[in-house]
Amino acid sequence: MTDAPDIHTLAALRASGHIHRGVKAEVRENLIARLAAGEPTLPGIVGFDDTVVPEIERALLAGHDIVLLGERGQGKTRLIRTLTGLLDEWTPVIAGSELNEHPYAPITPATIRRAADEGDGLAVSWRHRSDRYGEKLATPDTSVGDLIGDIDPIKVAEGRSLGDPDTVHYGLVPRTNRGIFAVNELPDLAERIQVALLNVLEERDIQVRGYQLRLPLDLLLIASANPEDYTNRGRIITPLKDRFGAEVRTHYPLELSDELELIAQEAAVLWGAEGESAHGAPLVPSHLLEVVGRFARAVREAPQVDQRSGVSARFAIAAVETVAASAVRRAAITGETVAVARVADLASVIPASRGKVEFDDADSGREFEVLDHLLRRAIAETSRARLAGLDLRPLQAKFDEGLLVQTGDIVSADALLEQLGTIPGLSDLLERLEPDSVHEGPATVGIAAAAVEFALEGLYLNKRLAKESAGGRAVYGA
Repeated sequence: MTDAPDIHTLAALRASGHIHRGVKAEVRENLIARLAAGEPTLPGIVGFDDTVVPEIERALLAGHDIVLLGERGQGKTRLIRTLTGLLDEWTPVIAGSELNEHPYAPITPATIRRAADEGDGLAVSWRHRSDRYGEKLATPDTSVGDLIGDIDPIKVAEGRSLGDPDTVHYGLVPRTNRGIFAVNELPDLAERIQVALLNVLEERDIQVRGYQLRLPLDLLLIASANPEDYTNRGRIITPLKDRFGAEVRTHYPLELSDELELIAQEAAVLWGAEGESAHGAPLVPSHLLEVVGRFARAVREAPQVDQRSGVSARFAIAAVETVAASAVRRAAITGETVAVARVADLASVIPASRGKVEFDDADSGREFEVLDHLLRRAIAETSRARLAGLDLRPLQAKFDEGLLVQTGDIVSADALLEQLGTIPGLSDLLERLEPDSVHEGPATVGIAAAAVEFALEGLYLNKRLAKESAGGRAVYGA
């Protein structure tokens, strides 16, 4: 963040050559500058580059208010909050103004009087773009007073008349004047409350309790909504929908690579509590990250899952965090120096994720069975993708000779590797599964154990090994 300009009066602001622009013009010009420079217009938004982002860009260039439609967990709120980056970093406001009025254009009666009295000496302060964003989660108890404003009984009690506009307490929308305001889950607003937004969108003014008060607001209004055929909690009334200039449909990541990038970006403990674990070793190896990504996509496409509900991106993010937590738990119990997740930790995802998925009524009671099957399928697909062409027969031969290997969520990496002894082709296995990891230092044993256990699970799923599981433990054998 840079420092605010050293300008504190209206006279100094005029002398600086400052030009007053509306919010939409400001966003439009900054967006054009980013496009011309080849910079990302909405940094941090993953998987929308060729679909949603161009639609958003066109809507902003056209000066339209926008409604985003999409199932839960598609990044609608994240996208809306990212739009604040297209505002100027600092903008001047009249010092002490309730509605962030521009020094060139006061709009409330009190500020207009003040500007006339003080003239060029009118005090100016500066507002950062991070403070020019307002948001309201639409709930059934939201009132017109919350959004637009109402009479302030304290001001009336102080002796002012009910007809005095200074008795109005402004709501969230006017207080976000000269900024971006978002209404999340717009259909949840009662229809009579949605009516209060009609003038905001079209005439750009507000009306409070019949006051003869016209406030020409300057803002960009964005709304989000789940598909109405799923929520059944309400709808966007037709006149309000008509006033939004653009309707943009969001979606889940189309490509597996986008899914993995999103998980890596959002998972809070992907690289450890302090940003990365010791010596930069990953807490969750990339092959397990891919398993979780494939698992989330499989659940999303499963016929047993209610497709109208969708499966949120938070499903995969929470799954990775759960896998990491399982590894940390094992390290705490066994005394491992670095916690590295393994296949044994994936089982913890199923009980933790059942509440995030809505199943069709016909499959009620089979949730655990369906999720377990989809997880095993994701492991098998990742195994085929990562280990195709790799000769695992030397590893399998050790089991043909009678070897049994016990693993589980509290079996340390050292204990797992000791049972196997010398592992033929380990370096090739590591190169396939974790080519970007540094295979030395405190995490070496954990990464090797994770790779070997994944290879064993792949052999089992391809019916080349047997496996018996019970109570968080598993035994692999011929």
